[in-house]
Amino acid sequence: MPKKFIVGNWKMHGSIESVDALLSGLSLMGADAGSVAVCPPFVFIPAAISALKGTGVSVGSQNVSAYDQGAYTGEISAGMLSQLGCKYAIIGHSERREQWLESDQQLAAKFVSAQAKGLTPILCLGESIEQREAGGALAFVERQLRSVVDIVGIESLSLAVIAYEPVWAIGTGKTASPDQAQEMHAHIRSVLAELSDEVAEKVQILYGGSVNAANAAELFSRQDIDGALVGGASLKVDDFASIIAAAKAV
Repeated sequence: MPKKFIVGNWKMHGSIESVDALLSGLSLMGADAGSVAVCPPFVFIPAAISALKGTGVSVGSQNVSAYDQGAYTGEISAGMLSQLGCKYAIIGHSERREQWLESDQQLAAKFVSAQAKGLTPILCLGESIEQREAGGALAFVERQLRSVVDIVGIESLSLAVIAYEPVWAIGTGKTASPDQAQEMHAHIRSVLAELSDEVAEKVQILYGGSVNAANAAELFSRQDIDGALVGGASLKVDDFASIIAAAKAV
């Protein structure tokens, strides 16, 4: 399996001053190329790309339009992001699915648009607490995955990243146990393997949902957890550095 991959999702946080301080700390941290990325709000992407150039830390976006250009007020295209120097685009985060009602079909279109311009999609999947307590978590996440794969094709997943983020663990302080996370990651990989062993072996499956310095090492010790999509802890240099160190130590 490839080395662990750690992605920081800053969400809608930050000011010019706080982002400058965060980027300064990240630029001094050092990272192996391809092992760390951060996804700032759109307005801070140019500053992040400039500050992190040559550090090994890549930059991505938290969203991307399904359209190349046109009369789509407020949208940001994959081509624009690619020209800035972005390498990744988060697609289908639960906050986008729930608050902006993004459908699997819309997310598949964003996935295709991102890849067409050279961005690597980070496709998010995850169930609600109600779905987990009802025993339907595995089936629900599988449906989310298959609905996108049916449109974009299995081979496209070889140039993508998957992030499993149980909705009930995002920003709540709750974390899926390492065994719960491993069960879901193994299930996702098995679904992919039904379609392509090569893709299933290659794709990185990240865990997200209140990942922090205290629980990262135990999560990363599980066979099918290939890294993390980190929320709040990615806004604190010391915490983010500890998570990266835990990934390197595995």
